[in-house]
Amino acid sequence: MPVSLHSALVPTWIRILNSSLGWLDKAEAFAKDNGISEAEMMELRLIEDMLPFNYQIKSMCVHSLGAIEGVRAGSFSPDSTTPPEGFAALKQRVSETIEKLSAVDETEMEGLVGQTTAFVAGQMRIEFLSENFLLHFSQSNFHFHSTTAYAILRMKGVQLGKRDFMGSLPVKG
Repeated sequence: MPVSLHSALVPTWIRILNSSLGWLDKAEAFAKDNGISEAEMMELRLIEDMLPFNYQIKSMCVHSLGAIEGVRAGSFSPDSTTPPEGFAALKQRVSETIEKLSAVDETEMEGLVGQTTAFVAGQMRIEFLSENFLLHFSQSNFHFHSTTAYAILRMKGVQLGKRDFMGSLPVKG
């Protein structure tokens, strides 16, 4: 049985986004227990020249649902909007993304195969087949930002393990 574009991407995005809601809960509790402000947690970085924690979470949404919206439109550009500021706003953004991803129709997604999606950043324009944009550009970015968000919390001391990252796997049975 061939794997559809939808099944190769959407369930994993939803699973990791759902997991991130748990990270956010644990991070919020950690901050309260340790007298750390939400603002400080939002600005955490692995290293000074990296973008902050809240940007990493926002980018998970951008490189999943936002990528599908870009493919639908035929063009995707970096999202320069301000990341949500605070745990409640981040949870809302992630929850809305999960809800909208859950409604993405598999047939519609398969209809996007073979179309062109342009990545546009300033004067730069790179054209992809839509499926390659999703599978190689957005999927890689999604996993980079989700791993970075997780690592930032672990670096700060939030008690997270691999199961917190992986979430509920679709096991047989």
